[in-house]
Amino acid sequence: MTDKLYYKIGEVCEITELKSSVLRFWEKEFKQLRPVKSGGGQRFYTKKHLDLIFSLKRMLYEEKLTIEGVRRKLNKVLNEPAKPQMLVSTASASPEEIKKELLDILNILKDK
Repeated sequence: MTDKLYYKIGEVCEITELKSSVLRFWEKEFKQLRPVKSGGGQRFYTKKHLDLIFSLKRMLYEEKLTIEGVRRKLNKVLNEPAKPQMLVSTASASPEEIKKELLDILNILKDK
């Protein structure tokens, strides 16, 4: 998967192996999945949306949760205080890895 700012619905379908009708249905069911729409109605998904879609797919298809069960789980996760995580050990990290980690933290802080 290439790192782009925005993905069109066709690209998301290809990446996630889901049909566009499933994605549109999930947009109605999960308030956290709201892609930006252009004036013409074209959906633009972000990396954050893709991560959420993969989580939804896992919970629904692998964990066999119901839609309501997934909603409860998402709400619980969103209402818990954020737990700091170091994705990269600074002892063996390259400057590029540390920079990426800091940018990820900055993006998390911007989303709050």
